[in-house]
Amino acid sequence: MLPTSQVYCVAFSPDGKRIASGSYDDTIRIWSCDTGAIVIGPLRGHTKPVCSVAYSPDGSLIVSGSDDDTIRVWDPRTGACILGPLDGHAGRINSVAFSPDGSRFVSGSDNATVRIWDAFSGESVGDPMEGHRLAVQCVAYSPDGARIASCSYDATIRIWDAATVGEPMLGHTSDVYSVAFSPDGTHIASGSLDNTIRIWSCETGSTVVGPLHGHTSRVVSVAYSPDGSRIVSGSAGGTIRVWDAQTGACLLGPLLWDAETGNPVGEPMLGHTSDVYSVAFSPDGTHIASVSMDVTIRIWSCETRATVIGPLYGHTKAVSSVAFSPDGSRIVSGSYDYTIRVWDSRTGACILGPLDGHAGRIHSVAFSPDGLRFVSCSYDWTVRIWDAFSGEPVGAPMEGHRSTVYSVAYSPDGTRIASGSDDWTIRIWNAATDIAECDASRFNGDNILLEKQ
Repeated sequence: MLPTSQVYCVAFSPDGKRIASGSYDDTIRIWSCDTGAIVIGPLRGHTKPVCSVAYSPDGSLIVSGSDDDTIRVWDPRTGACILGPLDGHAGRINSVAFSPDGSRFVSGSDNATVRIWDAFSGESVGDPMEGHRLAVQCVAYSPDGARIASCSYDATIRIWDAATVGEPMLGHTSDVYSVAFSPDGTHIASGSLDNTIRIWSCETGSTVVGPLHGHTSRVVSVAYSPDGSRIVSGSAGGTIRVWDAQTGACLLGPLLWDAETGNPVGEPMLGHTSDVYSVAFSPDGTHIASVSMDVTIRIWSCETRATVIGPLYGHTKAVSSVAFSPDGSRIVSGSYDYTIRVWDSRTGACILGPLDGHAGRIHSVAFSPDGLRFVSCSYDWTVRIWDAFSGEPVGAPMEGHRSTVYSVAYSPDGTRIASGSDDWTIRIWNAATDIAECDASRFNGDNILLEKQ
């Protein structure tokens, strides 16, 4: 099935077994993560696209916000609309979120207001929280439920309680797209159209870390790690960065950044003579492998920033992807020359390859968690599994994508492989047998998970 409509939002159930999605076709669907099938839906009621969905903490309710200016509450077991349409905003609902105890939810709207609602009666709690001057793009509860953070196109973040309007947190110079509370509720991370990330003190409202520079386009998403030590950010330019939440250091990237000024600390890691397409950390974090359009591979010391192995020659065209084996002893590389090579990371010797099997450029490679196999994907629309020691392909090419496959990854337990393609889809494959079988899922437009194949 080809995509017929855009998916605007998705949310996992608390137990991780189901996904709710909201779409441009005005509907909500609930999917099984195990089978890839629609289990409830489509749920109809909204008269315009569904912009936001969220599960209650116990998984018994779903709240949705729509471009029709209304909110609805649904029973995810039956698909029944149990509350709504709830009116209270005079504009599109961009974000909804449940309180940690599930008794309330909060909404943010294009009409520049934030509202709190009783999750069981559907009644609004108090007056609209006014203060933003432009559309509210994202809302989030603190872990203790005492505060709400909101961010807006007016370049501000506000912290609210149930009765008091908070003062805006000023610092970003353009629209704020995303906010996230730290797990302990003491800090907020924000991402903005000004290409930066800031970390704020909830107590003082001031920037305590940042602005963090590194992204070259607007930062549309931020999230804390469960232990609060790191922040991951995603940008409209298609890049992801991981940051130290205490110091602001960019943990994934060839540069370190000053947490106060955002300026690079030290010199760039120089050596490649053309575009660098991919980098990977060694499992122990002491080295980085990089590959380039200059057809070479280099291994760098994170401590000295110097090339310690390489440049490694063998590929005849741009090297597009690199990955370390789980024990750090080997590196696999994929190239635009249609081949894959395996290298000894300690000596730089090419120990396998060139491995032929794809009829197009290799865009991504990844090792299995046990290091026995690796997976590749290509411009030829296929995914392939390889024996990491013999270099032999395992099973037939995995076919199903309808365009270039750009990315592959193993699940942590090694039983599944995910692939992402230019056909707007993600597929999940069974990696457990030598026969390459599509196990579950295809993610696309308005159909997040399709039937098992």
